Amino acid sequence: MGPQFREAVRGVVSDLVNQEGGESAAVQAHVTPRERATLLVSVLIISICALTYELIVATLSSYLLGDSITQFSFTIGLFLSAMGLGALLSRRIARHEVRWFIIVEVLTGLFGGVSAAILYATFTAINDYYYLVMVVMVLAIGICIGLEIPLLTRIVARRADLSHALADVLSIDYLGALIGSLAFPLILLPLLGVTQTAFLMGMLNILVAGLNLWLFRERIPASVNRWLWVGVGACGALMITGSILSADFVRFFEQQLYDDHIIYREQTPYQRIVITRGGEDVRLFLNGDIQFSSRDEYRYHEVLVHPVMSLVRSYETIAILGGGDGMVIRELLQYPEVKRIILVDLDPAITTLAREHPILRRLNRDALADPRVTIINEDAYKYIEETGEQFNLVIIDLPDPNNESLSKLYSQQFYRLLRKRLTPDGAFVTQAASPYFVREAFWVIVHTIQASEFFALPLRTHVPSFGEWGFVIGTIYRPPALAIPEGLTLRYLTPDVLAQAQSFDPDIAEIPTGINTLDNPLLSRVYERGWQQWQ
Repeated sequence: MGPQFREAVRGVVSDLVNQEGGESAAVQAHVTPRERATLLVSVLIISICALTYELIVATLSSYLLGDSITQFSFTIGLFLSAMGLGALLSRRIARHEVRWFIIVEVLTGLFGGVSAAILYATFTAINDYYYLVMVVMVLAIGICIGLEIPLLTRIVARRADLSHALADVLSIDYLGALIGSLAFPLILLPLLGVTQTAFLMGMLNILVAGLNLWLFRERIPASVNRWLWVGVGACGALMITGSILSADFVRFFEQQLYDDHIIYREQTPYQRIVITRGGEDVRLFLNGDIQFSSRDEYRYHEVLVHPVMSLVRSYETIAILGGGDGMVIRELLQYPEVKRIILVDLDPAITTLAREHPILRRLNRDALADPRVTIINEDAYKYIEETGEQFNLVIIDLPDPNNESLSKLYSQQFYRLLRKRLTPDGAFVTQAASPYFVREAFWVIVHTIQASEFFALPLRTHVPSFGEWGFVIGTIYRPPALAIPEGLTLRYLTPDVLAQAQSFDPDIAEIPTGINTLDNPLLSRVYERGWQQWQ
């Protein structure tokens, strides 16, 4: 939970365990092996819950607000500060550590359990106050967590065995953090989602409180004991009710984020998938960002695919990075000369959806069922780095570079790797965000491609559901004039549209920018800065 917090714990424990009198001495002198084991198990559960609460708030904030690096950094920093404050506040608890620990544990379960639900509701109802509510929630949870470990250590420790007790508590605390960090992305988030996971963690905290209340029942006055059981019971009932109703709760509040009715939703280890439908308009969203609208997706995909096809002499082997919805493949299958298409998409849920969902199958014309298509569910960077394949064409249809993880797929290092995977007469094309809304980000991509020893040809077109959108073609050789291959069935792309796509108005024309690299991922920063001016 952070070195500053650990040092605070050590200081607090050293000061308080050596105080004379009070409940502390009485309890410590009579802690049985069974009680000690129960308390150490409590430490493990508390640590799992604590780390999970941090991840829940950061993940939900990233989903709702974007810019995951900022959200995770801010959330974790605030949590650690609050935990340090809680550790310092524990100095004021000189007596009755057991009852205070139980009270704090109930409050931790209460605040942590309802955190995701409150943040969801705040974002949809009073969006302007989201950060204020988030800070209050994080401070409340963090202070409670900061109080718990010093109190537990003082209960576990015997006067002659403080160093061993502290080592036991902190080692188990670290183990719990590891378990939480692995369980959240691999198990809890895909199976339960953030809201139900929060209620589950709250229930675990309440169970720890109830277990210790029963364990130390003879050491707490009967009148206090009754009120503590009332608190445990009431908060436990709230957690159970919240867990049962969490799916309906999420459906209600998530629906408020979209104009059209949600017909499909899924949380995967990688992203939140939502499909909406309003009349004949079907839209796919990943982590809240629109990927296509069925009303105009053909504009995007025709400009992405067909101009670059006129530059490629052979269609033998084509790779698609991203594009798991199958629309790019649909366009490529108009070329009978195409022999192999390798689709590389990180999330198997997307490619399964495109292969099985009736609406997506209709939109992509069952493209993923074509025998020429091979699907590889792997990180695109890793695939390009490790594959021995040579490609005549690579089409990059990845999400916008709104975080450092995606920014690496628009980096100079990535494009240099890509150059090694192209045949001498090969080419690639990438979607490149909006030259209007995020002008600097668009030209960063163009200049990064140029700095990677490619000839770069920027394009743009208007997609009503997106606005003005950009693409960049990269070739190893100086490209000839673009053309539209013959024999295609197109709804939008014409010679006039293609000519206009190569013309940039003064307000979206080229500007000086830096280069996006792994060491300096400036693209994600300028991308976020560009969108912020429109919010």
